Amino acid sequence: MPLKWGSRLALLCVLLVMAAASAAAQDALFSSAAKQKAESLLKQMTLDEKIGQLNQASGIVLQGLADEKPDNLIVQGRVGSVLWLNDVHEINRLQHLAVEKSRLHIPILFGFDVIHGYRTVFPVPLAMASSWDPSVEERAQHLAAEDARAAGIEWTFTPMVDIARDARWGRIVEGAGEDPYLGAAMARAQVLGFQGEHMGPESVLACVKHFAGYGAADGGRDYDSSYVPEELMRNVYLVPFHAAEQAGAGSFMSAYMDLNDVPASGNHWLLTDVLRKDWGFQGLVLSDAFAVQNLQTHGYAKDPEDAAYKAITAGLNMDMASETYTHNLAKLVKEGRVSETYIDQMVLPVLEAKYDLGLFDHPYVDESKVNTVLDRPEGLALERKLAGRSMVLLRNEDHTLPLSKGLKKVAVIGPLADSTQDIEGGWTVEGLFGPSGKSHPVTVYAGIKKMLGSDAEVTLVSGPVPSRLYPGLLDQLKGVKMSPPPTPEETADWITKVKAAAANADVVVAVMGETADMNGEAASRATLNMPGIQEQMLEAVAAAGKPVVLVLENGRPLDIRWASEHVPAILEAWYPGTEGGDAVADVLFGDVDPGGKLPVSWPRVAGEEPLYYNHNLTHEPEDQPGFTSRYWDMNSKPLYPFGYGLSYTTFQFANLRLSKASMAAGDTNEVSVDVTNTGSVAGDAVAQVYIHQRYGSASRPVRQLEGFKRVSLQPGEKKTLTFPLGSHELHFWDPQTKKWVVEASEFDVWAGGDSKASLHAGFAVTQ
Repeated sequence: MPLKWGSRLALLCVLLVMAAASAAAQDALFSSAAKQKAESLLKQMTLDEKIGQLNQASGIVLQGLADEKPDNLIVQGRVGSVLWLNDVHEINRLQHLAVEKSRLHIPILFGFDVIHGYRTVFPVPLAMASSWDPSVEERAQHLAAEDARAAGIEWTFTPMVDIARDARWGRIVEGAGEDPYLGAAMARAQVLGFQGEHMGPESVLACVKHFAGYGAADGGRDYDSSYVPEELMRNVYLVPFHAAEQAGAGSFMSAYMDLNDVPASGNHWLLTDVLRKDWGFQGLVLSDAFAVQNLQTHGYAKDPEDAAYKAITAGLNMDMASETYTHNLAKLVKEGRVSETYIDQMVLPVLEAKYDLGLFDHPYVDESKVNTVLDRPEGLALERKLAGRSMVLLRNEDHTLPLSKGLKKVAVIGPLADSTQDIEGGWTVEGLFGPSGKSHPVTVYAGIKKMLGSDAEVTLVSGPVPSRLYPGLLDQLKGVKMSPPPTPEETADWITKVKAAAANADVVVAVMGETADMNGEAASRATLNMPGIQEQMLEAVAAAGKPVVLVLENGRPLDIRWASEHVPAILEAWYPGTEGGDAVADVLFGDVDPGGKLPVSWPRVAGEEPLYYNHNLTHEPEDQPGFTSRYWDMNSKPLYPFGYGLSYTTFQFANLRLSKASMAAGDTNEVSVDVTNTGSVAGDAVAQVYIHQRYGSASRPVRQLEGFKRVSLQPGEKKTLTFPLGSHELHFWDPQTKKWVVEASEFDVWAGGDSKASLHAGFAVTQ
């Protein structure tokens, strides 16, 4: 039922307030002083120097026009930014060229993928989202920003806020999972962590990626096309991006893929209509690596000149690494196809960012202080704490966990048990491009040995390292060759070893999952099984009759159906970071209560993907007796639902109430729920609030998260938590009117510990 004029006016006022808040955030993005200085400098620049500011050159293969030397390009003012370089001495050398030798002395902006830490590596982003605590993301990224600035990095290509509804997609590890509300909270936290409340000399410029729809790639195949209708883009995929923009993010990165047949890096609707016109974004947009050049590959651009034209006119400020702008923009201006005034608009936010980041005043790195900052012990202490806060207890039959610190014999098995290469996950700065030996990660095996001390016998049986069938992107860059799988004889030998270790142990801890390079960019999978002979090893130790704990190190949900029925305890540790082994031991032995929750729906098999909780109701609802399964050969429901996670204690959710049984559009309702620790130990509960609009101008999700809070409770302690339900929580993009609406309807509200919460209430929105 359409809204009457009064309700429409109320909604309009709410949306105007939201728009004003967004504009205010962007007004504060770059200071007025930075704007004035940038405009003054711009008047002194030649066209070539302006185009130079739109060129981000590769620090690995820094090369320019024809036979000119890279140093000459910098001196000529034809490089505005450099990426993939973290050698501090070389950063300073190039910066001296820019500041002291170029005509206008404009400093270079150095960027790098500081995804989840610099030398101190924090849990991967999917793990930090599992904390359901935005302060985890903010604190981790704040320390990462301090480290990055100390090492000469002023721009990070994160946060990745792509919604990922398909676990086959390798880059699910870099984001916050499947939900727009949770994703938006984590996006805001990361922007604040890197940039602070206002951009300044201690900030690192955040770059929100990949704009947009990249996580919806066909078949979960990285780089593949995405087909997402506008209403799904607005209601789901764009939500975390908008949250990051409202938090003041200074830059965005365009995505690689086609979005509805128009490549994102040349997509005017995305980069101008939505980002700049609808949201009022005043920062800069950077392409992903070589994406401008690849507009030809898409069959969208005729040649490099056409690629430069389509990218720049779509609203793309800076070309990452392909030099397509460097070679073609001047010609486009001289031919009158692109005005120099428009080029000025593209350059201005680049200069503003450099001023507010303090690069004109302090362009150089103090090389004598770098290691002092990067090796701070407080960074490692914070990492350990946040890693423990990010783990999810999936199963704990017969109170297998926590383990006793009095254990005398423990077998630790699995190829990841003592792998320093994998405990931190992928995209580690120094692990990729820096000198080896900078990071000294603690493995699970090492953490358990440290926890139990010298009186305990801790036996390690690693097993063969699982190998990918095809080399990934980083494998190719490093020239790594894929190792063959073990022979039947080798497999039998490993099985014999794990059986013997289990027979001699009081408890078996199996550390299994995926190697770090099996996740991330160019690392999609058609299956979700544990690679190699890991499950065979797990089955062998389980048959020994000893208590078994499975610790998962992985960047996506895996097929653990067998383990979920036969292994009494399963702890999802993800890739927990530099202090990950100590953090896992903290949880296994009860020093830390596992309070994390799943940010994804956990599939049984890859054939269920894409799988997500906030789907629409269809022909026959799930709770009807005749509706048994969408598949005839397998239960179609998740193995573990979105928001799920156990604790060493128990919680009761009760007394759900609403401040209003009926409300007008534009008003706010208040949801309250009591949470009580009904167990015998302290623990963390995550209260989650879900809603459903029963009818209206469009089908709405069966449930959608619209509030959560993580609270610590002592045994017997009760807390009352409140959550607002206003226009921000109730509105949606209407596919019929192409507008944001809050409709007159009836709404369901649930509160509890996961997306299957049964505690229910309802209210109405009136005209």
